[in-house]
Amino acid sequence: MQWRNAPSKASEAKSSRHGMTLARLALVLALALPMGACSSFSNLFNKEEAVAPDEPPERLYNEGVFLLDRKQDYKEAAKKFSEVERQHPYSDWARKSLLMTAYANYEAKEYDESVSAARRYVTLHPGSPDAAYAQFLIGSAYYERIPDVTRDQGQTEKAIAALEEVSRKYPDSEYAQNAKRKIEMARDQLAGREMSIGRDELNHKRYAGAINRFKIVVTQYQTTRHVEEALLRLTESYMALGVVGEAQTAAAVLGHNFPDSRWYQDAYRLVKSGGFEPEENKGSWISKAFAKISPFAKKNS
Repeated sequence: MQWRNAPSKASEAKSSRHGMTLARLALVLALALPMGACSSFSNLFNKEEAVAPDEPPERLYNEGVFLLDRKQDYKEAAKKFSEVERQHPYSDWARKSLLMTAYANYEAKEYDESVSAARRYVTLHPGSPDAAYAQFLIGSAYYERIPDVTRDQGQTEKAIAALEEVSRKYPDSEYAQNAKRKIEMARDQLAGREMSIGRDELNHKRYAGAINRFKIVVTQYQTTRHVEEALLRLTESYMALGVVGEAQTAAAVLGHNFPDSRWYQDAYRLVKSGGFEPEENKGSWISKAFAKISPFAKKNS
């Protein structure tokens, strides 16, 4: 079958002759040019530059350490360590450099990059003695980005989850105690967020919404510094609603566990102003919540 617009025999012959002429020219040039010129001519057709040979891994690694330690140029150090992994991906130097990449990026405040490198380390080398530190770096990178209590606490929750992995998987590591301290501070931040919303609800006389927020603090964040104020605010909210029994219980539990608290003085006066005394109802959810954490109550009494 003959295609439409197919080239004529004359055109084909012309093209063939033209191709042969170019071929002869290329052959003549190749034979006539010296080796250096031939190389230059070849580069006209190959624009790619020659790939630099790989540098020794220990040299790259030591350069990274120098930048990190002496120059404190964390971003450039991270690049050096990344090069070790790129050029020598299956070497022991690559394993060491991956962890150093995570650390250098952490110091450079490049937290996403730090988390990414540390996660890869934990995934690729879960049995390494340094896996605990890599996991701790993940949690610390999230921890450093914890926002103030008026903003979304997604980073805080990620920090807690990552740091709890340190405590769970590596309880005997040197990072476990530090992880626990950071977890407590992060939980305090979450409690502060609930308190901030609860106070706003209380100020706008949305008492049910306020109680729900303070309840979260009392039931989930009892080991934080916000629990005392939460019990006072529960006393206020229940008194405003006329639910006197719960108000009395909140004040009594506050006084029993934190007798020297300034918040208890306010709660006591508030209940007394209504003609009542702080009195704990053992059947109240408030009483039951604190019964579960008696060691904490004793420690702070």
